[in-house]
Amino acid sequence: MNLARLAAEAAERGSPVRAGLIGAGKFGSMFLSQVPSITGLEVTAIADLDPEHAQIACRAVGWDDARIAATAYLEDGGALAVRDDVDVVIEATGSPRAGIHHAQATIMAGKHVVMVNVEADVLAGPVLAAQARAAGVVYSMAYGDQPALVSEMVDWARAAGFHVTAAGKGTKYLPAYHAVTPDDVWSYYGLSPEEAQAAGMNSQMFNSFLDGTKSAIEMVAIANACGMDVPTDGLGFPACGVDDLAHVLRPRDVGGQLEGRGMVETISSLERDGRPVFRDLRWGVYVVLEAPNDYAAACFRQYGLPTDDTGRFAAMYKPFHLIGLELSISVLSAALRSEPTGQAREMRGTVAAVAKRALQAGERLDGEGGYTVWGKARPTSKAADLLPIGLADQVALVRDVPADVSLTLEDVALKDDAALAIYRKALAFTK
Repeated sequence: MNLARLAAEAAERGSPVRAGLIGAGKFGSMFLSQVPSITGLEVTAIADLDPEHAQIACRAVGWDDARIAATAYLEDGGALAVRDDVDVVIEATGSPRAGIHHAQATIMAGKHVVMVNVEADVLAGPVLAAQARAAGVVYSMAYGDQPALVSEMVDWARAAGFHVTAAGKGTKYLPAYHAVTPDDVWSYYGLSPEEAQAAGMNSQMFNSFLDGTKSAIEMVAIANACGMDVPTDGLGFPACGVDDLAHVLRPRDVGGQLEGRGMVETISSLERDGRPVFRDLRWGVYVVLEAPNDYAAACFRQYGLPTDDTGRFAAMYKPFHLIGLELSISVLSAALRSEPTGQAREMRGTVAAVAKRALQAGERLDGEGGYTVWGKARPTSKAADLLPIGLADQVALVRDVPADVSLTLEDVALKDDAALAIYRKALAFTK
């Protein structure tokens, strides 16, 4: 409740929070657009594979010449992490291997990390968080993205004494989307390839949102941060609007669709026949609560909270998330409160790579949102030998894999891979 005041006081002391951004893509640009209007926050350095692109991004979001000139532009994120004029490093590259490398360099330099890169977090988050705690710095999820927003809602519910039955987000989903490739993704968004290119939209990234991979990554991140369970057979994507959250997202033994209590799940804005769901939550996040006693359940009714037919389950939701426009909350919280806005603590789940088509030995996988695999959320206890989607990029298959089959670590050539080594360390945090 006091972040703006704390930031203003830091500015008055002449010690504003100094952030460094690695990756000036859409998420990073949204954050940069807000910085000029936040007292007590500065961006001193930006690292991008194309530093000129980073400067163009700053100009596009409204930075004036003086602010652009006062900012350092680099190619190397590792070099940014050790700069003396950076207090908090924002990792927004989207590359799991790069994210892990940058986070570890930042922690070793004694600086806080805000991990926009959820792909890296689901591979190594508990290890990175433990390393940060040992170094006396903060490793944090990125506020504005769904995992941090859901983590906040779960924490609110538990702090208020409610049992959390389910938590997650909405998306547009049909089962056929798992096979979609970057070649045909834009038709599902109602865009032509030319319109998407003009808007600077990356087909593989947007395909990850569509084919179910990004949902799996974000649900696993929530499970790992909140100590929740991942569905045994992967996300079910039930069609559900905001009015039905408490009915649908409750355990099967009381009439819902969940295999148990304390589950993560993504709901679809489309019925299975393609019809739109009434009052969908495509852009939002939710938490389903269970009253801990009869008195609390009665209060639900007395104060007008919509519930299921038992009166014991209710839902809270946010209809939107503002992505990078809200990222400063994490930066200021880490620097001024030494507190993360969500943090991986254990490995409740992983995201397994599943073949989109029949794959042959010698083929190279192309990772999240690509032509070869999509990512399926699985409990870690059931999937420790499966190939994580974050490691399924630019690696060669050593044997054939049929369509719709989950790949294993033995199916690919990953010997002496540094990211695989830290993933195996993360598996030690499985509960």
